[in-house]
Amino acid sequence: MELDEPSTLPLGGSPQTVAGNKWIRGYHRGQLVVDTRSYLNVWEIPYWPWWFFRRADLRGELIERATSDSSLPDGAVGFDLVCGTDTLVGAARAYPDHPVLSDWVTINFDALDHWFEEDIEVFVHPRSPYTRIDALASSRHVVVSVDGVELADSRKPTVLFETGAPARFYLPMTDVRLDLLSQNDRRASCPYKGDAAFFDGLIGEQVVADIAWTYVLPRPESTPVAGQVCFYNEIVDIDIDGERQPRPESHFK
Repeated sequence: MELDEPSTLPLGGSPQTVAGNKWIRGYHRGQLVVDTRSYLNVWEIPYWPWWFFRRADLRGELIERATSDSSLPDGAVGFDLVCGTDTLVGAARAYPDHPVLSDWVTINFDALDHWFEEDIEVFVHPRSPYTRIDALASSRHVVVSVDGVELADSRKPTVLFETGAPARFYLPMTDVRLDLLSQNDRRASCPYKGDAAFFDGLIGEQVVADIAWTYVLPRPESTPVAGQVCFYNEIVDIDIDGERQPRPESHFK
């Protein structure tokens, strides 16, 4: 899962930056706005990078905003981006006084309609070059419970290993007590896995919010988990081959 509202962090003097050489393009209403094969991945927050571009790689005019924006990280200056007849208000930011980034600018991901790495569309936010997804079929015996109430029992899990996240056990719906789950209105999107729908757990008189989720149509690298149910390791008890697993501490829950 991705954080719904990540908090921005000031870059300080030495941000983590990694050069990228994928072909990155961004479009607004069919108009090419960003076109580059050389950019920087910059971690303004700990969880994923933003793409920073040379100004020459932008097909539009940057106009510095006259008013300050308290939501910008320290040292950042906001810009409007003029694309043809459209002005994308506050769509860009730069660090003109930063020793590393003074000649670079980033475009808010949501400001443009479509982003591509080579010819593959990217969703939600830029993908980290350090993040890997492995969804592996397994025959481990997985039992999920809360307060002694069993929610799932499966010998056919798919274990999803994602860099920086706990291993997640995705279980066939036929091995899950669906009568104890109620789908809620929460939705979340991940650039690596797709769009998730969430369930509340019905444990006696207790409702455990967002206890589990499923991806109906995951992204290509995560297709093995399609239609399966995964429980938050952080809030349920999981026994693997008869051994109770410690609940991980993470920023996801």
